[in-house]
Amino acid sequence: MGLELRQIIVRLDGRVLVDIDLGIAPGEIVTLMGPSGSGKSSLLAHICGTLPAGFEVSGQVMLKGKPLDGLAPQDRHVGILFQDDLLFPHLSVGGNLAFALPPEIRGRAARRRCIDAALESAGLGGFSDRDPATLSGGQRARVALMRVLLSEPCVLLLDEPFSKLDAELRDQIRTFVFDQARARGLPTLMVTHDPDDGAAAGGRIVRLA
Repeated sequence: MGLELRQIIVRLDGRVLVDIDLGIAPGEIVTLMGPSGSGKSSLLAHICGTLPAGFEVSGQVMLKGKPLDGLAPQDRHVGILFQDDLLFPHLSVGGNLAFALPPEIRGRAARRRCIDAALESAGLGGFSDRDPATLSGGQRARVALMRVLLSEPCVLLLDEPFSKLDAELRDQIRTFVFDQARARGLPTLMVTHDPDDGAAAGGRIVRLA
């Protein structure tokens, strides 16, 4: 059981933005494409529980067989990666990752082990004390992804996360993100304008009008 969007309809001012019925299995990557204003990011916000007031939504969001509707964002176990890496400039790389660690991981040594293991898996061993401002675009993107994954999400949402990367770096980071999602068995929904993103994901492509 992965992510299920059961007859989700999102309206704004009486106009239907999204009308979708979709299931995403663990480890599957589904690409959602459509023009600007077609409601792609609004759908992701609804899944996260952060859709602003004024939207009307019907249907049901299910994750691992349980409804998400009505839950606070922090209780949904939804991870999302945006266009911008959104790293905290006042924290070190390790501090950024520590921010996402679940409270069940207690003690400085245990938390440091989790952070170091995440950095090693991203090819960034020894970067814990680095200032995010000193990182390249690709390194920042990998830190942002590992911060999301350390929060132990049950689903991964990708909101145009590769759009600001140059072509060569985009291929590298796409592969890294997709490999991590599949390895962790995360149902993944990617919103993009770029057909190459969908082709690289290798899964189903759903087009919004």
